[in-house]
Amino acid sequence: DPRASVPSRQFRDDVDYVPTHKEVVFGHHFTSIAGTGPIVGPAIAVFWGWLPALIWVVFGSIFIGAVHDFGALVVSLRNRGETVGQIAGRIISPRARILFLSILFFALMIVLAIFGLVIAQIFTTYPESVLSVWIELPLALLVGYWVRRRGRHLLVPSLIALAVMYAAIYVGVYYLPITLPSSVNPVMVWTAVLFVYCFFASVLPVWVLLQPRDFINSHELLLALGLLVLGMFAAGFSGQANLTASAPAIAAAAEVPADAPPIWPFLFITIACGAVSGFHCLVSSGTSSKQIEREPDAQLVGYGAMLLEGALAVVVILACCAGVGMGKFERQATGEAGQATRYVAVIQDGNPLVGRAAWRQRYDAQRGWREFKLVDKVGAFIEGGGNFLAALGLPLELGIGVIAVLVASFAATTLDTATRLQRYVVQELAATVRLRPLQNKYSATLFALATAGIIAVMKGAPALPRGTGGLLLWPLFGATNQMLAGLAFLVTAFYLWRRSKPVWFLVPPMILMIVLPAWA
Repeated sequence: DPRASVPSRQFRDDVDYVPTHKEVVFGHHFTSIAGTGPIVGPAIAVFWGWLPALIWVVFGSIFIGAVHDFGALVVSLRNRGETVGQIAGRIISPRARILFLSILFFALMIVLAIFGLVIAQIFTTYPESVLSVWIELPLALLVGYWVRRRGRHLLVPSLIALAVMYAAIYVGVYYLPITLPSSVNPVMVWTAVLFVYCFFASVLPVWVLLQPRDFINSHELLLALGLLVLGMFAAGFSGQANLTASAPAIAAAAEVPADAPPIWPFLFITIACGAVSGFHCLVSSGTSSKQIEREPDAQLVGYGAMLLEGALAVVVILACCAGVGMGKFERQATGEAGQATRYVAVIQDGNPLVGRAAWRQRYDAQRGWREFKLVDKVGAFIEGGGNFLAALGLPLELGIGVIAVLVASFAATTLDTATRLQRYVVQELAATVRLRPLQNKYSATLFALATAGIIAVMKGAPALPRGTGGLLLWPLFGATNQMLAGLAFLVTAFYLWRRSKPVWFLVPPMILMIVLPAWA
């Protein structure tokens, strides 16, 4: 209803509640939900074959994921911009509120720990990405000031900032890759720096950093996604990429690691973002609903952003199969530490390693499911995507730099949004149990980051460095995430049922998203 009152106007405080143009809210919402989730999930699910992953992403995003996101957003808009946890407590029962908030806290704690570690791993593995990702922060602050204080439009300064970011990628690749000495555990140092950034990003008004950064990132993704699609077609028509020759449509038992879980139900747990993800209901009801200035904008933001994320997941699947099959490359330094790097083709029996042989080396079943690290999954997309961009004539090292920055930037937007969401959850839990010290936004944010930090610094084993233990919790996030989606469907169904509206289209996905995680 275009005449309906919305929370951003009812409770405007210019900190969390800020009426905003739909294009800007779309940029924030899309970049917040499209972190590493639609990359990591599909990147590992292709172990079972690209066809099951493709079917689940296409049909799941259209008929389940987009409905889930749009439903949570509209219900929040009609309930003062409250989170799904608050709404559940009022329309279902107070116990449902505690259950929701507990699940939200656990899921967001894992998201903060994992995404912080993923970005830190990307910075360590692809040092050419560091400069561009961090230079975006002052650019976003300048854009936010320009729009808010000067009353100017966001598009032009955002495009200028985007151009500066891509120039920084070039500088980072060829002149200034930023590395930290291995003696200080670079992953832990970068994680700590990221958490400090998250604290300030969470407590600042959304117009200062969150909105302009996300708007810049949305253009970055659209440009990179367009280049990837063009590169994919160029590689396909030129014969460089061949999906069916590179990876199995449905993997035979011998091509799947012996310790891998069965495809049913774990495919639906492994691929969450890109098909359906409970985390999205947190973004819909936690931040996006507080920024939408007109109810009709919810369709573009809630439904449209999920469809675009599904498209991203499809590109990831193709990059991790056909892109990886275009050739395996090894990184070589061109000189002293901190100088530019280049990639050289892996040679096997006198020929470049391509096709199924290249894919099997990346997805080696003999290594085992547990040995396929998170950085390997992200690396499959980065290097496969780099191969697609190389088909357009872009130097491989520059293409890999572009994709590495893309992944790190979107993980960072999810990280700072998740910090703000976790702050809301901590404040709501503190209010429920009457713990006044944690009802303050600064103390709540510190508590949120401290608990995630404990997870992030864990060791995977006594002999392993810190930062390896937190990554072991990724499978738990998948199951918790999908259970949360089922509960969000339940809240939406209750809301419609109490108003005598049809709910039949919500019941099947609700049951599916509750049963499958419990089964897994």
